[in-house]
Amino acid sequence: MSQPPFDPTSLPLFAQETDPPEETRPRDDISQRLAAGAGSVSPHDRHAVPTQTPPPPTWGMGQAAATPPPGQPAAPPPSSGGAQRVSTVPAQRLSADTVHDTEIDWSQVAELRTQASEMLTGALQDRQHLDQQAQRELGRSIIVELLQTTAANNLAVGRRAWSMDEQDRIGQAVFDALFGLGRLQPLVDDEHVENIEITGCDQVLLEYTDGTLRPGPPVAENDQELIDFLVFLASRSEVNARPFSEAQPRLHMRLDGGARLAATAWVTPRPSMVIRRHRLREITLEELSERGMLDAVAVSFLRAAVKAKKSIVVAGAQGAGKTTMVRALCAELDPWERIGTFETEYELHLHELPEKHRRIVAWESRPGSGEVGADGRQAGEIPLDDLLYDSFRFNLSRQIVGEVRGREVLAMIKAMQSGSGSISTTHSANAVGAIRKLITCAMEAGSHVTEAYAERAVAEHIDVIVQLQLDTAPTADGEARRERYVSEIIAIHPGEDGPATTHVFQPNPQGGAPIPGILPDDYRSLARWGFDLDGYFARAPQ
Repeated sequence: MSQPPFDPTSLPLFAQETDPPEETRPRDDISQRLAAGAGSVSPHDRHAVPTQTPPPPTWGMGQAAATPPPGQPAAPPPSSGGAQRVSTVPAQRLSADTVHDTEIDWSQVAELRTQASEMLTGALQDRQHLDQQAQRELGRSIIVELLQTTAANNLAVGRRAWSMDEQDRIGQAVFDALFGLGRLQPLVDDEHVENIEITGCDQVLLEYTDGTLRPGPPVAENDQELIDFLVFLASRSEVNARPFSEAQPRLHMRLDGGARLAATAWVTPRPSMVIRRHRLREITLEELSERGMLDAVAVSFLRAAVKAKKSIVVAGAQGAGKTTMVRALCAELDPWERIGTFETEYELHLHELPEKHRRIVAWESRPGSGEVGADGRQAGEIPLDDLLYDSFRFNLSRQIVGEVRGREVLAMIKAMQSGSGSISTTHSANAVGAIRKLITCAMEAGSHVTEAYAERAVAEHIDVIVQLQLDTAPTADGEARRERYVSEIIAIHPGEDGPATTHVFQPNPQGGAPIPGILPDDYRSLARWGFDLDGYFARAPQ
């Protein structure tokens, strides 16, 4: 009985590995002949995929890719005007602006993608043991062959020849459509893009690392194509497959490379999605101070609070930089401290920084699907509070709950009850409002949580709230710029009628970083952990 044809959509399409340096990789004969324009590849050659990882071939076929005569050294890469090797390495990609400014015939890309998929299916029918990298390299070779054939056919019928730059762009677009995120891939790979906001296939807004907002290129031909892409992405990702359908119209997932995707459809006029790129993974409080988010005195206070194991909640609007601030706070931890992180989707990525966090366990909750059981959960659901319960046998000295949007507050309170100095985030317009938000979230977790219990838990187990501000203002060129900074820091104590607050750093009337306010007596002890008391009182209002 013959095996069914291999389905290329079952391949791990969303990996974004970084190729090793070119000088360390042997180039296979197939890629050499393809990159040099030596003609098509036989089916036998296609199956002869090397076990070692070859470099991505040049998409363009011309003099820049020619093989030097025997005995002659290879010519150095051209400084300009020649074909440049395009790979999945983000630093070598076209920028989002270039993609936006350059027209690509997406119908032709779709046609070439279909042909490449069929060729790849045939080539892999009896080679299903190939690993992920070998499959991608085989796909690159097939795409180069298709580009050569199509270019030759264009010349034969008198059509305009492709330039080397056009061949590069089309080749990369076909590869992205076959193995990556399609038309979103150049935007995700652009190191200058921090956030991607999409409302429908053609309304795209890009937020750059300098805070500017600019329109982006369409990401699909129509809204249905965008929805189909999201359904495929959610169901086929090997990272963490999630359901996305009319019955479950909300999607929250992480992409390879650390980006976070949130999407919705069917309950909005047009499909909408946001991709958050976390560009500042290795960040410190000093570096945030250099960016104008807070001053040196506030840095010394937060550093001392972390070392003294104060429980801290970072609050702010969406996109205000809460996750980045938590990373900076965690950078103050001893590298040998045993910590655990608890998130609905990995965003902190502390477990990917082994030099800074040598003893870490990172947990990620899992949504359920299907019918709801007697316990009120969907089949397969693993919530954060279950993970936190398990973590108490992992020898942790500190537990960090990434984001509190609802019932996760119970997991946060449990972590803070241990007195180990937990760190969490939540959404709020101001620091006092964050307290009300957490109390409300606790009460919404179930009827067993009373308002009195929620108030007492917040007052007793949260020590400090750091409020971040996000301002958006128009620029002279008609665009917009966003500015992020710490606006206030408050200390919380149990009071007679609920949590009592003290503004350790109060909002600055002139805007920007906060100024010293009133320091509770028990926080003077933070001086032993490095808090600059002299600097604090020198700047405090008289």
